[in-house]
Amino acid sequence: MSVRGRLASVIAGVAGLALVLSGCLYAQIPPIAPDTGRSLAPQTDGVDATLLPYYGQTVEWADCGSAGFDCATVTAPRDYADPAAGDLNLAVIRHRATSGEPLGSLLTNPGGPGVSGVDTVRDSLSLVADDSLTASYDVIGFDPRGVGGSSAVSCYDAAGMDAYLYDIPPGKRGSEERDAALEQRQAAFAQACEVGSDGILPYISTENAARDMDLLRAVLGDPKLNYLGFSYGSLLGATYAGLFPDRVGRMVLDGGIDPSLPGSASGIAQAVGFENALRAFMADCLTRSDCPFAGSVDDAMSDLTALLERVDARPVAGGDGRSLGADTLMTAVLAALYSDQSWPYLRTALTDTQNGDASVAFQLADFYNGRENGQYPSNTLEALRAYNCIDYPEEGDIDDDALEAELERDAPVVAPYWVGPDPCSAWPAPPTGTRAEITAPGSPPIVVLGTTGDPATPYTEAQALAAQLSQGVLVTYVGEGHLAYNKGNACVNGAVDDYLVDGIVPDAGLRCE
Repeated sequence: MSVRGRLASVIAGVAGLALVLSGCLYAQIPPIAPDTGRSLAPQTDGVDATLLPYYGQTVEWADCGSAGFDCATVTAPRDYADPAAGDLNLAVIRHRATSGEPLGSLLTNPGGPGVSGVDTVRDSLSLVADDSLTASYDVIGFDPRGVGGSSAVSCYDAAGMDAYLYDIPPGKRGSEERDAALEQRQAAFAQACEVGSDGILPYISTENAARDMDLLRAVLGDPKLNYLGFSYGSLLGATYAGLFPDRVGRMVLDGGIDPSLPGSASGIAQAVGFENALRAFMADCLTRSDCPFAGSVDDAMSDLTALLERVDARPVAGGDGRSLGADTLMTAVLAALYSDQSWPYLRTALTDTQNGDASVAFQLADFYNGRENGQYPSNTLEALRAYNCIDYPEEGDIDDDALEAELERDAPVVAPYWVGPDPCSAWPAPPTGTRAEITAPGSPPIVVLGTTGDPATPYTEAQALAAQLSQGVLVTYVGEGHLAYNKGNACVNGAVDDYLVDGIVPDAGLRCE
């Protein structure tokens, strides 16, 4: 059993004095001037000779079919340490600055790992950049290696993904029969990924994706990387800063992830984050007339546990031939906890499930899994597995019993659905990543956003990342849900826009209520 089950499928005293001093220091830093050296020519200064064919390529932009958008494909080496190992493609989209006078390019990453940056910028630009940013920058979205329109990880067709994600394994939860079936399922999935992915699995890593960002910076003509990353995108940005601190421009990381946490600790932190978010949902739910629970928050959590156990024993038939098991119901719960705006749907899903109707629960789970009308338009979950299995090294001798006891103590409702066979144990490519603090000495200030009630990237991780970075500046959003930027909070958006557009560093310790 492993607490990596969901992780790999799904993030006083002297210190107080130091914070005060940091605030004084940052108040004295003048605004960071925009990069005036930008040109349309590739930036190849300091590039290793073996990489010059990649860094020196010219981007051929083509119309994307929507006003203001251009698309292109950039060629990258599979292995930066051995460019002769072959190439892969990176899909890129550009929304041209509405002012007509861009400060430069602003690369974005919407998270995952595995979410398409091209689709996000093309279909939901306002999610990653408000009007101030779209006026000031050419906003760049890209599909990281392994994702979407880039050279992609490919495992199953739609029927295979349905079976992999929704089929209910035999045996009772925690039994040898059930675990053996799950291990077989993970091994079959891994084998399918190896067969369908054209040999790229060993190269699908966050470090390589960060190196791809430097390649994109260069071919876009930017001497420094200006970047706005969300959730996993914060880890990608921090990784870039660790590799190329002298090439960092203005960087904002929303939903900071602690790069030093091992996989097991990260998995527990996420589970506790969702448990706490679930309690916040229950506190709100109990004030509503349509809440399916009553009594105290503890009573409601106990009733949800009972509902999950009932569905585990007697799955609820769906209208399309699928059956709603407890794992899928938990997936539906997790999906709704990413935003308090989804809480009404969760109330409906739980009420309907109690009454034998699984339709809304399936809608939430399908949204989480990227399933639309029986199809999987993106390969997000396949790419997510590829990145996590490469990025998180084996932890050696760890006390699984102690970890499970910690999980059951701190996240008792979530815990039974968080553990299981390690899905990375059968992955065909060995892990190459490391877990260590990132300090990025010599970089300019890097702004880290943390949301106090964030279930997926817990606030403590944003605090840790900001503290590790030699020039980290923490901005706190006091609220519920995942991420802080573009959530309607003028304080957060003002801090981000002032920095990215005008180079004004936020006050260290800024709290946005």
